[in-house]
Amino acid sequence: MGFIAKRFANFLLLVIIATTAGYLLAASALNPRENFLGRNPPVPENTINSILTQVNMNDQDPVLQRYGTWVGGVVKGDLGKTIFSESVNEEFKNRIWVSFRLLILGSILGAVFGVLIGVISAVRQYKFFDRTFGYSSYIILSTPVFLIAILLKFFAVFINEKLGFTLFYTVGLNTPEISGFELFVNSLQHMILPTLSLTLGGIAFYSRWQRNSMLDVLGSDHLRTARAKGLTKRQALFKHGLRVAVLPMATFFAYSFGLLIAGAAFTESIFGWYGMGEWFIRAVNTNDINSVSAIVLFTAILVLFAGFLADVLTAALDPRVRIR
Repeated sequence: MGFIAKRFANFLLLVIIATTAGYLLAASALNPRENFLGRNPPVPENTINSILTQVNMNDQDPVLQRYGTWVGGVVKGDLGKTIFSESVNEEFKNRIWVSFRLLILGSILGAVFGVLIGVISAVRQYKFFDRTFGYSSYIILSTPVFLIAILLKFFAVFINEKLGFTLFYTVGLNTPEISGFELFVNSLQHMILPTLSLTLGGIAFYSRWQRNSMLDVLGSDHLRTARAKGLTKRQALFKHGLRVAVLPMATFFAYSFGLLIAGAAFTESIFGWYGMGEWFIRAVNTNDINSVSAIVLFTAILVLFAGFLADVLTAALDPRVRIR
């Protein structure tokens, strides 16, 4: 419990640091005043200042003062107003579950299939399975996320044309005109492509690391000792080898989760999903400091919480970590 408490305290501290840095960077780099310039008829300077002050984005106020006001609201559960005087909380509620569907599924599927493929590739080193997934992984890792999403859309259109009906949907969360079980199935059809675009990168990432980690374990002394004691290759692999080989993956999970969030921004925009990633792009384009800061807070919590879970998982798999 002491180990977990210390890691959780570190987690909270890092969230504060990351969020503070995110807000100060957004407040320094973005200029909300640009939204009111160049209009015809021109908006009076006093009106602009009044609007920006109401949403706590007036660049004429000290940035630390604005940060203090924003933090005071966050502590009370109020993320402030958007540049259009709308509630950031409401926008957050509408979008968070949209992104969670992609992030959770993408991370879990990517990790599970990536680790599984990595283990099999290591056991069947240099055979057809290993070489096929090896080349495929390197191709996927070298391809930008947005390009993978676009290629998947082209592939889906091609398949739909060949089938003569729509199996894969390329835009939106669902079809509004339907309801009930049909809506559930329709939503799953809409999820396939964006989830796949995120999952492929995770599979490629995890499989390469897991393969290398597994190869090190296969040649280790403790595995040879287990075989010498009478265990079969399969028993030694699953009882003693896999547990050690999976340990590094727990750490990589936190970092890959951060990359997954970055990729979700492109994926949501390309497939017309109005989630946190698409909101971030729109917030930057409109110089919406409060929205950007709320998204940074959300991202920091997710990434650092993933790191916290990775530490807990590592401690659970390796008692030496708890002792240290």
